[in-house]
Amino acid sequence: ASDVYKRQKLEQLARPIVERIREPILRTLRDAKLTPAEVDRIILIGGQTKMPSVQRFIEEIMGKKDLMGMTRSELQHLAEELGERAFRGRQIMRWLYQKGVTSFSEMSDLSKSFRQKLSESCRIGRLEVLQVETSRDGTRKFLFGLEDGQAIESVLIPDQERLTLCVSTQVGCAMGCKFCVTAQMGFSRNLTSGEILGQILEVRRLLKGSQRITNVVLMGMGEPLANYPEVVKAIEVMQDDLGFGLSYRRITLSTVGLIPELERLFKDGVRCRIAISLNAPDQGTRSFLMPVSHRYPLQQLLDCCRRLPLPSRDRFTFEYVMICLLYTSDAADELDGVDLGGRRI
Repeated sequence: ASDVYKRQKLEQLARPIVERIREPILRTLRDAKLTPAEVDRIILIGGQTKMPSVQRFIEEIMGKKDLMGMTRSELQHLAEELGERAFRGRQIMRWLYQKGVTSFSEMSDLSKSFRQKLSESCRIGRLEVLQVETSRDGTRKFLFGLEDGQAIESVLIPDQERLTLCVSTQVGCAMGCKFCVTAQMGFSRNLTSGEILGQILEVRRLLKGSQRITNVVLMGMGEPLANYPEVVKAIEVMQDDLGFGLSYRRITLSTVGLIPELERLFKDGVRCRIAISLNAPDQGTRSFLMPVSHRYPLQQLLDCCRRLPLPSRDRFTFEYVMICLLYTSDAADELDGVDLGGRRI
C-alpha cells in the first residue's frame, strides 16, 4: 500500500512538470535527427519511470497513434497501413473492447512481428482511476484522471437486473444550466471517443463476479451533442458486435436540445434512445434555468421532436428536475399538457 501511495504522489508531482515542458521538448525532438538507439533509450527511460503521465508523454513524442476509441473501419485501415489484411483490425478490436487488454503482447492471435509493428507505432490509451465513492444504495461514483491532468466523473447505478453507467462526454460544460454543478466549472474541452469508451472499460475492470454493465447513458459531465463527432464514434463502438455489443435501446443520449445536432443525429442514422432535458413546461421558466433555451426556444424544440422520424416503438424521454420554491405542485400536470402531436413520451 505504501508503494502505491508513493507512486501516486510521484505521479501527482510529475504531471504538472510534464505539462510545462511538453511543447518545448516536442519542438526540439521534431527538429532533432534521432538514431534508432537514441529512440530506444528515450522509450526505456519512459518505461523505467512506471508513471502513466510520463510514459504517455514519451509515446506522444514518438508520434504513436492511440487505438482506444477507433472504430472497426479505422482499425481495419490501420492494419492495412501496417501491411496486414483487414481482418487483423477486427481482431484488434475484439482485444481492445471485448477483452480489455492494455498491451499488445496480450493479443495472442496476432503474429509476433505484427505485435512488434503495433508497439512501435501505436499505443493503448487508458484513464487513471483517482477515486471511487460508494453510496448506501450501491451507486458508485468514479473520478478519472485524463492524460492532460484534467478529471471527469462517471456514475454506476444498480437497479434490479440493470447496471447502468452514466458517462461524461466533455470536461466541464458550456451550457450554463443553473441547477447543474458541472456548469459551475465552465468548459475545458471535448473528450475523445477513446476517453468516453475508456470510462466503460475502467469501470468494467472493477466489477466483481457476474456483474456486467447492461446500459450506458451519455448523461454525465458535458453536453453530448456539443461533442458530436466523438460521441457518434463512441456510440458506433458501443453497438458494434466486435466492440461492446450493446443494443441501441440500451444506450441513451441526454441533451439540452441542440436542435441542429439533434436533427443531424437522425439524418446520419445514429440510433440510440433520446432524453431531452426539459425541466420546465414554459419558455420563461426554462430560459431562466437553461440559457440554451434563448437560442433554441421551447416551442422550436418541441416542433423538432414532432418532426423527427422516430421509429414506431421508440419514444422520447423528457427529464424534469423538481426545484423547491420554483415549481408548483401542478408542474407534473403542466408537463403532461405539453403537446407533442401524439408522440409517446
